[in-house]
Amino acid sequence: MNLAVNARDAMPQGGKLTIETANAELDESYAREHFPATPGRYVLLAVSDTGVGMTPDVQAHLFEPFFTTKERGKGTGLGLATVYGIVKQSGGFIWVYTEPGRGSSFKVYLPRVDESVQPREATAGAGAKRGTETVLLAEDEAPVRAVARHVLERHGYNVLEAPSAEAALDLARRYSGDIHVLLTDVVMPGLSGPDLARQLVVLRPAVRVIYMSGYTDDAITRHGVLEPGLAYVQKPFTPEAIARKVREVLDAA
Repeated sequence: MNLAVNARDAMPQGGKLTIETANAELDESYAREHFPATPGRYVLLAVSDTGVGMTPDVQAHLFEPFFTTKERGKGTGLGLATVYGIVKQSGGFIWVYTEPGRGSSFKVYLPRVDESVQPREATAGAGAKRGTETVLLAEDEAPVRAVARHVLERHGYNVLEAPSAEAALDLARRYSGDIHVLLTDVVMPGLSGPDLARQLVVLRPAVRVIYMSGYTDDAITRHGVLEPGLAYVQKPFTPEAIARKVREVLDAA
């Protein structure tokens, strides 16, 4: 979706957006000329446009978090960084072909798995420990928010759900009970996750904070968005990962 949105935005006067899929086999020769590719069998997803293209300088910073060429307020700079993080997590890589004035093509290569995946049987007693504490969840993407809420409620937690930092602060002011954990996206329209956390700690000094983002914690801290050592969950997260992180932070209190 992020690749398609970027392609659309690169064609303000209209143009052609093409999405293709294919199986691809990469040999040693290709891998040598396309670092960090490795030889093997892949599934290819290509998203191409006939838009404005990119200069070499823009392309060099393309996957850095918070880098954007869009007008202020119209882009977070996390779209392509999120794509990069997801592809890297999956063992794949991205190759970009672009030319100013002629357009761009993003080619995503993901390792191909031909064998059918057998569902794992749940092990009795396995998984993250349950809890009854209250979690304030701030996330502007409704599908992500819904998944996080479902997982936490299934593990016994009381979840207060907010689509923005401002809504989360309003909930915190009106809620009469304890709020034990803030689980917040790093970048949201309006106040950011770190800004929300700073203001919430004034209202609720005992609250613990966990951040979520599509990029790696190393990249987020390297660019000064979060301080090193803060609790962090990378998207896309598994139900087990987010439940375990919440329990881990609570048990460390």
